[in-house]
Amino acid sequence: MLLRTILAATTAVAALLVPATAAQAAPQRAATVAAETATTDETSLAAAGANPVIVVGGLIGISIAYEPIAARLSADGYRVSIYQLPNLGFGDIRESARALSSYVDQVRAATGAAKVDLVTHSEGGLVSRWYVKFLGGADKVDHYISLGTPQYGTYVANIINFLGLGSCAGIVACQQMSIGSSFLADLNGGDDTPGAVRWTTVRTWQDELVRPVDNAVLADGASNVLVQAWCPLRLVGHLGLVLDGTTYTIVRQALADAPIWPNCFAL
Repeated sequence: MLLRTILAATTAVAALLVPATAAQAAPQRAATVAAETATTDETSLAAAGANPVIVVGGLIGISIAYEPIAARLSADGYRVSIYQLPNLGFGDIRESARALSSYVDQVRAATGAAKVDLVTHSEGGLVSRWYVKFLGGADKVDHYISLGTPQYGTYVANIINFLGLGSCAGIVACQQMSIGSSFLADLNGGDDTPGAVRWTTVRTWQDELVRPVDNAVLADGASNVLVQAWCPLRLVGHLGLVLDGTTYTIVRQALADAPIWPNCFAL
């Protein structure tokens, strides 16, 4: 009799608790879905009247490598083009920045837009920063987003010299991306984020080419996003930043001036 009483009481408590738990969970799930839907709607609306987006490639970054992220942007309603660095980025970054300046003017003329947004990868972020800081780009760029850019250099560039291969095997851009280079001293002197440009950097712990990883961040008010700070189990390499779904959710939110809230399960 006592056992039956205990079982009956346990069943009754369970019957009371399960609906209560479900009732609490349902609003939470609904709130999450509503937030994700709102962010998507905001981004889509922003894209409808947005600036043209230029995807700026990195070292050895042929255009086709950036087609996946360009396709995502296009699907979201952005007018997008890909800028492949001259000579695949092996030459002087300052010269690449001058060429980018001409390309931006061509895009602005073709679209009638006053400003463009730059989504940059690796060396492309340095090319774009030089353009903004020294070549008048601050008046022509609205959003700057870098993916795995060695803003303060990378030991990977220095190690080539350490291995006895000479100073970056004679590759000028590699020399300029070495920690302590005169190029980086000029680029990083003064304000990291000049003008009214909205600056965002994205980095990943698994970046094989930007070491230390935190050299990919900017000071002076930039929004610096570490993928794994939001999604600890997300594995994203240097090249993967232009392919990864979670990283793209950061890009689209930054372009739309929406709160950064990455989708850790995006494909």
